[in-house]
Amino acid sequence: MSNPESGPRFSDLPTCGDFDMRIASDGTWFYRGSPINRKPLVKLFSTVLRREPDGEYWLVTPAERGRIAVDDAPFTAVEVTVSGSGSNQELTFRTNLDEFVIADCDHPIRVAHRRNKTNQPGGEPRPYILVRPGLEALILRSVFYHLVELGQVRNIEGVEQLGVWSRGQFFALGHLQDFESGARTELAH
Repeated sequence: MSNPESGPRFSDLPTCGDFDMRIASDGTWFYRGSPINRKPLVKLFSTVLRREPDGEYWLVTPAERGRIAVDDAPFTAVEVTVSGSGSNQELTFRTNLDEFVIADCDHPIRVAHRRNKTNQPGGEPRPYILVRPGLEALILRSVFYHLVELGQVRNIEGVEQLGVWSRGQFFALGHLQDFESGARTELAH
């Protein structure tokens, strides 16, 4: 068996330029503007997907690489299952390509916020889980709502945070007051 460390670094491989491929924010893969409807083919492509430190996404074979466009994250987390409770709880996510990942220190959950209409932080939450190095899954809204239901309050640096436990790690989902005001807004509509 060959040692992967002995081969060329992927950034040193010949570049084929831009492939006319795009991954939409809902996880759909496109080639030349048409969706790729064969899930096994998309799964195969996903195994050679890499991301450089500059944020560019590449499909990388042992001999060459080509750049692709990714609208948000290359995967979506479509389901979460829970086992255990408290800090011993385990959250297992299933991606749109049927890859399973357990939230832990190597696969953290993070929540970014879309900017609001005046381009200020504090807009809609955008939750992600790290699937593989450099490759995240956008946690779908219904899955995020499930996480919020599981949420526990913890004081972090003087701020009450709502978050979830998985494999002994606490992952903050946001300030408790944001969820309380959001719940009041949803109830008012």
